[in-house]
Amino acid sequence: MTIIYFFTAIIATTLGSLAGLGGGVIIKPVLDTLNHFDLSSVSILSSCTVFAMALISTFKQMKNGFQVQKQMIVLSIGSILGGVLGKHFFDLFLKLFTDEQIGKGIQALILSVLLIITLLKNKLPKQKISNSFFIFFLGLFLGGTASFLGIGGGPINVAILVIFMSLPTKVAAINSVFIILLSQFSKLSLLIIEAKIQTVDIKILLFMIVGGIGGGILGAKLNKILSEEIIEKIFSISVLGIIALNVFNAVKAFA
Repeated sequence: MTIIYFFTAIIATTLGSLAGLGGGVIIKPVLDTLNHFDLSSVSILSSCTVFAMALISTFKQMKNGFQVQKQMIVLSIGSILGGVLGKHFFDLFLKLFTDEQIGKGIQALILSVLLIITLLKNKLPKQKISNSFFIFFLGLFLGGTASFLGIGGGPINVAILVIFMSLPTKVAAINSVFIILLSQFSKLSLLIIEAKIQTVDIKILLFMIVGGIGGGILGAKLNKILSEEIIEKIFSISVLGIIALNVFNAVKAFA
């Protein structure tokens, strides 16, 4: 089973780094389907793996010439605070259910709806927002949503950057990974302070982190090589697959 988790991590984070998907949006529903861990453990495994990917990928992109814009810094600050708030909402959410399968089902439905919206990003009117206050609250929403759902938030980040900042998908993907890096850092800091990381299987966690590092390196290289059109297609196909998996998990949870 350790090999399955490793390959899940490396495939998810390669797509995450390449197309801005983050990886958690793939890792979480896959782990939910395997059903070997509770919601809290799934969230921890996903966050650690995605953080490792985002750290390596951002470093590689900066070596390739990527520069963080002021707007992205404001968005990321909002995302960091959102990550903290989302983590607290998630803890409260867990207490609502005696059967965690219902909680998984609700998360899967929310994620499916958000992902369907991301597929419409190129059909919606584009804006070029420059108001720092508005950008901060966009970041707050992105970080909070990602942390609550236990994902990196990648496809949602990409959609927001395309719709509200008029960025091409390829550029939005790189910025999405940078936002994920900071939002997951805030969440992991809380997990370390609360000593919750020690509650998961360390062997599986290490294998998934190694997979995340590999995916970050590979995805960053592919992002540099592939065209905007190909990355757009990879993004759309990946999101469709993730939606199908989440719908399956939701049906299974409520059955």
